[in-house]
Amino acid sequence: MTADTGTDTPARSLMAALAAEARAAAHPRTPTAPCTCDSTPLADREDATVVRHAGTVAKAHAPDTDPAALALRTATAARLPEVLLPPLTRAPAPLHGRLVTCWPYGLPVDPDDPDAAPWEAAATLLARLHRTPVPAGLPPMRGPAKAARALGRLRTALRGAPHAAARPVLDAWATLPAWARAEAPMPGPARLCHGDLHLGQLVRHPAPDGPWKLIDVDDLGAGVPAWDLARPAAWYACGLLPPDEWTRFLTAYRQAGGPAVPADGDPWPALDVPARALTVQTAALAVAKALAADRAPDEVEQAVVDACARMPSVPHQASRPRRSAPGFPD
Repeated sequence: MTADTGTDTPARSLMAALAAEARAAAHPRTPTAPCTCDSTPLADREDATVVRHAGTVAKAHAPDTDPAALALRTATAARLPEVLLPPLTRAPAPLHGRLVTCWPYGLPVDPDDPDAAPWEAAATLLARLHRTPVPAGLPPMRGPAKAARALGRLRTALRGAPHAAARPVLDAWATLPAWARAEAPMPGPARLCHGDLHLGQLVRHPAPDGPWKLIDVDDLGAGVPAWDLARPAAWYACGLLPPDEWTRFLTAYRQAGGPAVPADGDPWPALDVPARALTVQTAALAVAKALAADRAPDEVEQAVVDACARMPSVPHQASRPRRSAPGFPD
């Protein structure tokens, strides 16, 4: 951490402007007394900057976000308030070269209490989302595109420092069908998909004990619904998600009528390709981070790299091998 010299930078300017947007949305009428609420940064990444003020959250989306696509995604969230956290403003607004949306604050999943992870709620929300007709004009779900971007990040990192862990990741990527690498259209029938499901995409609203809602519409779109089940499926297959938690998730999804997998029997023919793709995506980002930090992959990172190494020799649509599941990824 460096000392704060007060120097204005684009990042500082964006954060300050975003805090002002959140404050204005939280207090739409001129207050009779000065606001004493703090503005709290929640995220500051290349693809998103997020600030909370009181009960409002303002998000600056990625610099390359398509305005029309984001408007359609935000409008979809507004029409599905029982599944997706509805926005406070439907139309994204430009701010410092970024598109900004405002949302009500919701209480997130506690990352320090994995036993309380709301797997059943997540699965039920996904099933309801997948059963919803795709709104006219909604763009494709961006899951495969994000996986391809992760591979691009790895390849960029490898230009400066080769890493032995990268080879099995690149080889596993090459075994995936073109649609999973964002090189061809996704197979149908298309369903309404979240595109980036993980436990960080769930909040309780109203906080602190309202119903669970899905957040983050940046990847929302029409696509293969099994992609939304792929991250927990991949964790389970890599031995990172306990079998009982995977069973809770899958059972709840089926009981809610989710169409991504058959109502009974083996789900892996439907899950195999998306789960492989999410494993490769996770491994690519893990190796890229290890390269940037000039270190070896940690235990969890090595587990997904090892899973990639096994992929080329395992036939597509194979049932998940039985493995112990020691942990839960960050």
